[in-house]
Parts: sequence; C-alpha cells; structure tokens
Amino acid sequence: MEMNDRFLRACRRGPVDATPVWFMRQAGRYMPEYRAIREKYSLLEICYHPELAAEVTLQPVRALGVDAAILFADILLPAIPLGVGLEFARGEGPVLQNPVRTMEDVKRLQPVHPEKDLGYVMEAIRILRSELSIPLIGFCGAPFTVASYIVEGGSSREFLKTKMVMYSTPEVWHALMETLSGVLAEYLVAQIRAGAQAVQVFDSWVGALSPQDYEKFVLPYSQKVLQAAKAENVPVIHFGTNTTTLLPLMKRAGGDVIGLDWRIPLDDGWSLLGSDVAVQGNLDPAILFAPLPEIKVRVQDILRRAAGRPGHIFNLGHGILQHTPVENVKAVVDMAHEFSALREKV
Repeated sequence: MEMNDRFLRACRRGPVDATPVWFMRQAGRYMPEYRAIREKYSLLEICYHPELAAEVTLQPVRALGVDAAILFADILLPAIPLGVGLEFARGEGPVLQNPVRTMEDVKRLQPVHPEKDLGYVMEAIRILRSELSIPLIGFCGAPFTVASYIVEGGSSREFLKTKMVMYSTPEVWHALMETLSGVLAEYLVAQIRAGAQAVQVFDSWVGALSPQDYEKFVLPYSQKVLQAAKAENVPVIHFGTNTTTLLPLMKRAGGDVIGLDWRIPLDDGWSLLGSDVAVQGNLDPAILFAPLPEIKVRVQDILRRAAGRPGHIFNLGHGILQHTPVENVKAVVDMAHEFSALREKV
C-alpha cells in the first residue's frame, strides 16, 4: 500500500503535486455513518474502544478523499486520569465535577501515565496505521485550552473563572499549567511512538487572551508541549482560533505549521508569521453550507492567496459544523486538489 505523503511534505514546506486537504472534526456528527454508531455508543465509549475509534477515524477517509486522517479522540481524555470527573452532558458538552481553582485542587490531581491510563488511544493509533495509506495525525489540547475547561468546570464564553485564577492567584495558575504541560507533552509523545506521523496541538480558546497574557501565562507551557513533540521528529501543527493578535507569539511557542482561522486572510496571516513556517487553513466552516459556486469562489481565493508557495495545507478555520452537507465537504477536497494541480501544470 503506497503512502500518499503530500500532507507530510507540505508540513515540511516541500514540493507537492497538489495542495493537501484535511478537515478539523472531519469525523463526527455531520456524517450519517458516525450518527449510526452514536446511536449505540456514547462519545467516551467510542474513544474507549480502539476498534470503534479507528472505524470512526476511517469514515471520512473513505467518504471524502482527504490527504490525512486525524485520530478520533477528545482533547479532554487526559483529564479523566487526572481525576477531575469528566462526563459529557446531553446537549451541553463536557462537564467536570471537580474543577481546579485552588492550590489544594492542583495538589489533588492524580499522576498520569499515558501508555497505561490512555492506552486505548495508543491502540487505536496502532490499528489505524495498519489500515491507512495516508498519514495519521495525533493530537492533544494545548495547556491553556485544557486548563480553561478544568477551571471553568466545562465550556465558557467569557473564561472569567480562568482569568480570575490567572490574575488573582498566579501561583495556582502556574502550578496547574506546569502539571498539564507535563501530562500533555508525555501524551503527545506516546501517540507519536504508537505511530502518529504528525500531531496537532489545539489551543481552541486561547483567542480569549491578550498578547501580554499569552506571553506571560501560556507561551512557556505551550512551548514545552510543542518542543517535546518536535523532538520526536514528526511535523507539529499549532492551532488556535481568534488568534490574529497572537500569531507571532504562537510561532515563537513552536510548530512547523501554524493554523490560521478565517478571521484573517491567508496571505496576511502568512506575512505576519514569515515564510519560514508552513500554514494551515483557512475556510470559514459556515461556507460549507453555501451553494457550490460560492464555495468554489472561496476555495479558489484561499489557494490564490497561498500562491503556490510550499507549505500550505488546506483546512477550515475551525471544525466542521453539525448538519454540514457531506457532499459539500467532498466537493471542497476535489476543488482544492484540481485547482492546485492545474496551477502546478501551468
């Protein structure tokens, strides 16, 4: 089985025959095959059963023709062995019964051994590597994003509790981030050693911070996770949303590839970062609901802005939304491949 490695080549800013495409949340609720599995199993049950997690990971690969698979898991899985009491409430997302807001709470966190405590993730990776002819991406949440869930006790819009710990008891914040960055670094390295050929660090909520707060309270901890992965010699993608003001700092924190969301034009984002880093993005997920001619205009605009420079991976600016038409997602893959391959021939 020959490996389609255009995604890995693009991560390293090498030449490609067409722009590689994959999507954040490419496996999940918008796909009928996934919904059929979810009728029988909860999200956590799918994660706990490696053969199910592998099957869900493979569903979009079969349906879409993407150039990379991303492991089906959840960024909060490492929170389970930490002992913060994770469950998924219907329609509400993650709920953590034991949020961490004091030094005593931090000290109560349990040690995590990824190979043992999260062994089901590694097993899913091993199964997938035997079945895939495209690269497999492993991932973890970034320390800030995982910390925000653990402090808030779930999702948040304002991140007020998180910021209050950060500003009012910085010693608690730094102790929590030190713990989390160690756990997440080991978790990512374990995924790579199990067979992940690239990894992405999701800092989904870091756009809630100012550059000054990012530099002081987040950067060193993200750097620790990103450097641990980089030391394993696989491409590392560093992603966040709402991060236009943070991009230079995110680059400093690390990553071979920086994810751009749709709020900044791709070429402007790349200029901010500099040409010595690859970029990933950056179609607005909502565009996938538009008529095909409008989708085509938007896809081609992004590819024109990338201008054939080595190191562009086509993706969304965040994850695929529920109810997205599968045929539109597939059309984007075909459009990106065709447009970029045509340009290569010119």
